[in-house]
Amino acid sequence: MSKAFVKEDAPEPETSAHLPNGEAPAAPAHGKNYITAAGFARLQSEKKQLLEVERPEVVRTVAWAASLGDRSENADYIYGKRRLREIDRRVRFLIKRLEAAQIVHASGRDTDQIFFGARVRVRGASGERTVTIVGIDETDAAKGQVSWISPIARALIKAREGDTVVLRTPGGAEELEILEVSYP
Repeated sequence: MSKAFVKEDAPEPETSAHLPNGEAPAAPAHGKNYITAAGFARLQSEKKQLLEVERPEVVRTVAWAASLGDRSENADYIYGKRRLREIDRRVRFLIKRLEAAQIVHASGRDTDQIFFGARVRVRGASGERTVTIVGIDETDAAKGQVSWISPIARALIKAREGDTVVLRTPGGAEELEILEVSYP
């Protein structure tokens, strides 16, 4: 094959919970975007903030900058237009996510079995930790919130308090003992 058709310096795919532009990874192939009620409210609040506060403010700045004349060297105009594109892109993304969202009300469940929305305390070789299984758009590793499609969530779902599950990661397999299950 000719080197003209091979991309040798292609960037590695992004593996973090959130992509560099602030967007979450795409939903799984079956298209379900499970989300908690709090996560849905947060996304709606962000969309409202962008549309009702930030965008009108940037539009005023751009209009003012455009009225000054030469736009080619006008930093307020150039950066304002760029910021408008970023806001519009994020709003379109939020609208799609909110339309595809399927709210799961898990709070107050009275079961020791793990489902979406569960807060689970586990013990493994790396120590004890607590994770909460949430939607793709709500993940936050620092707070222990993991996506329902993450390897740890997939290992835990449908297990019960007292069970031991095997978490398979690129670093190897780890046994996790489920100590406590709650639905906050």
